[in-house]
Amino acid sequence: MNITFILDIIYLLASVTFILGLKMLGNPESARKGNLIAAAGMTLAILGTIFLRKEPIAPIIYGLLFGAIAIGTIIGWMVAKKVKMTAMPQLVSLFNGMGGACAALISLIEFPEHLGSLKALATVMAGLIIGSISFSGSMIAFMKLNGNLNKDIRLPFYNAINNIILLVTVGVVGYILYTGGFSAVTMSQYPHFYMLALGALGLALFYGIMFVLPIGGADMPVVISLLNSFTGLAAAAGGFLYHNMVMLTGGILVGSAGTLLTVAMCEGMNRSLFSVIFGAFGSGGAAVAATGGKTGGSIKDISVTDTAVLMNYSKKVVIVPGYGLAVAQAQHVMHELEMLLEERGVDVKYAIHPVAGRMPGHMNVLLAESNVDYSKLVEMEDINPEFDTTDVVFIVGANDVVNPAAKNNPASPIYGMPILEVDRAKSIIVNKRSMNAGYAGIDNELFYEPKTSMLFGDAKKVVTELVAELKSM
Repeated sequence: MNITFILDIIYLLASVTFILGLKMLGNPESARKGNLIAAAGMTLAILGTIFLRKEPIAPIIYGLLFGAIAIGTIIGWMVAKKVKMTAMPQLVSLFNGMGGACAALISLIEFPEHLGSLKALATVMAGLIIGSISFSGSMIAFMKLNGNLNKDIRLPFYNAINNIILLVTVGVVGYILYTGGFSAVTMSQYPHFYMLALGALGLALFYGIMFVLPIGGADMPVVISLLNSFTGLAAAAGGFLYHNMVMLTGGILVGSAGTLLTVAMCEGMNRSLFSVIFGAFGSGGAAVAATGGKTGGSIKDISVTDTAVLMNYSKKVVIVPGYGLAVAQAQHVMHELEMLLEERGVDVKYAIHPVAGRMPGHMNVLLAESNVDYSKLVEMEDINPEFDTTDVVFIVGANDVVNPAAKNNPASPIYGMPILEVDRAKSIIVNKRSMNAGYAGIDNELFYEPKTSMLFGDAKKVVTELVAELKSM
């Protein structure tokens, strides 16, 4: 049987596993299985590419290939085992940046081979520019989320500067395509064109840095998702270049999924992508200045004992988990609290905001780790009508997603953002370490509501004490 035909069948099977795996990721119960299926398809495609070649490969090349695969597998496995769910956004950014770097390096290596062919050269340059922007932008996003870069640097006229850099980059690429894409290029001209390609690479890397550098922390997950779609496009360009269907399919899936996720996150915050890229939401001081700083008012404390009593005699309790719960790793003891209340006849549900934990699906996965039943994870649109009949809302580490300013204050930077309407419940208990502002950098009006009580302390410690109190009743 023809080797090319066998390889095409393998690529077709791998493409099907990608599509099937992506579909299964949409359901928490099948997500793990979908991930394994897609990984098996990728393994099959890699092995087929290595072994089913027309041209022979020296044994040392096989050794280098499998040595690199082994090193990458070990590093990836160790990182995946050790990473905390709270660090998942920056891990996604890091891995995404590596994908962009691969696409850019492939394009740089292939560049000399395709001078004189406009179509191929355009594909190479697309992979080079998009991959470079994705790499450098993702590295800045990683450093911001990881705490290595704590400041949002906004240069004067930075939008104009970025546009100039982009235009110069496009100009260099256009010159390369015009002079090197329509006619044969001699060996003596290669260094000239290669230097131009390196210049385009440098400009794209610089643009990626400048693109992400001014964007505030609250918008960073949206930017990561957007850069993820860029990496998909760069990979798809590689698929066009090599006439590799599995690479093309994977790139298209990543690009489209990243775009859809970006749109979903923007809708979850009621912000346009334009305002994310060119706005200042999430840049702390600017956000606070927009609302005049603190909202003012007095707060009411509540003890662990009083919280336990209030929950014990409730008919319905809704838990709102947020980033603070993830940081404290309180998901397991929270599930214990849920089961304890249910044993006493209390109806317990979890209210999940689209960007709870800073990324869609982040909180669902975190709670699934502690065996919380998926049916108890209720999305915002479905849980909001239930708050009118809720006795106690227990907010653990969430902030901006429950801030009534999104509904009541047109001057607030989060005005119009869909929120969990917890202020409609009979009693509200908020667990936080302190009164510090949330991710958007603004104060929360909910904390000053008459029916809101503040339960200060580390989420894991507080919920553990709450469980102990309930057991003693």
